[in-house]
Amino acid sequence: MTKPESGLPTGTTVIGSSVLREVKVEDAVGMVLAHDLTQILPGTFKGRLFRKGHRVAEEDIPKLKDIGKEHLYAIELGEGDLHEDDAALRMAAALAGEHAVCGEPHEGKVAVKSEIAGLAVIAREVVDAVNAVGEIALATVTNHRVVRPGEALAATRAIPLIVPEAKVREVERIAERYRAENRGRSPLAVRPLRRLRAGLLTTGSEVFSGRIADKFGPAVASKLEALGSELSEQRFAPDDRQTIVKEIRYFLDQGYDMILVSGGMSVDPDDRTPGAIAAAGTDIVSYGTPMLPGSMLLFGYLEGVPIFGLPGCVMHDPYTSFDVLLPRVLAGDTITRDDIVGMGYGGLHR
Repeated sequence: MTKPESGLPTGTTVIGSSVLREVKVEDAVGMVLAHDLTQILPGTFKGRLFRKGHRVAEEDIPKLKDIGKEHLYAIELGEGDLHEDDAALRMAAALAGEHAVCGEPHEGKVAVKSEIAGLAVIAREVVDAVNAVGEIALATVTNHRVVRPGEALAATRAIPLIVPEAKVREVERIAERYRAENRGRSPLAVRPLRRLRAGLLTTGSEVFSGRIADKFGPAVASKLEALGSELSEQRFAPDDRQTIVKEIRYFLDQGYDMILVSGGMSVDPDDRTPGAIAAAGTDIVSYGTPMLPGSMLLFGYLEGVPIFGLPGCVMHDPYTSFDVLLPRVLAGDTITRDDIVGMGYGGLHR
């Protein structure tokens, strides 16, 4: 709680057991800055002009006035209080786990970044619990999002300049409780993606006969390669159920880690692919997903091997239901019906 304190000099504010004293910039020469100061040049630059700990010099005064600073704070931290940078850093350290590293404090914020290319693991219940504490903030990417090395998956922030240490200790308790209840897993982490070898069967008499050029192969190969996996073989089949079944079983016999079947996934009478995937012996988790684009995607397991039936949107849309489920398969997740059902919330991408 911030309040002016009667009996103290004008411009003095008490926060908890700490004291903030306003000092005119002209009188601040020699003073050490208590927090970062930001400069904003619209359309050009936004960033740190002076870092916490900078000792104010005479030549700094015009720059301080240029960013609208007529006064600076001198801080006397009281017992049980934390500076914003220290609070943000402690929170980030408490929450970050596997393949996640904490950055340096910057304007009261600390980013938690990925060390690897992988799948972000974000405990939504922990995010909500931390943000319910008050005077602190935790912002994250969504769970199961692909992150690259150096990319932020979360950031902690202290809202006021001075934060009661008790609030940070509560965040640390929330993180400890989550680990205790989840076999040591951390609320913020990154899971590595496995390098898998995939076989692609492209169905459709028009492609099989050469009437039109195949576009599925390049699109699928690009998506796999972007995640560190590879398209090891592509084969073609006409719209014939028995032929499609035979080719699917061929890929299984080759020992590929994943089988992809493209084309013929709609409700036209010539679309044989869903029935053929089932006839090959697949345990189908779902035919159809509550996501656009990609609602006609099929997913299942054939003798433990993940198998996708890919709709036409995979050829031309940058983000489909395939792009949601593929990274999870690469991370080693077993996809369930509940996972598919949950794709509807936030699943509209057109």
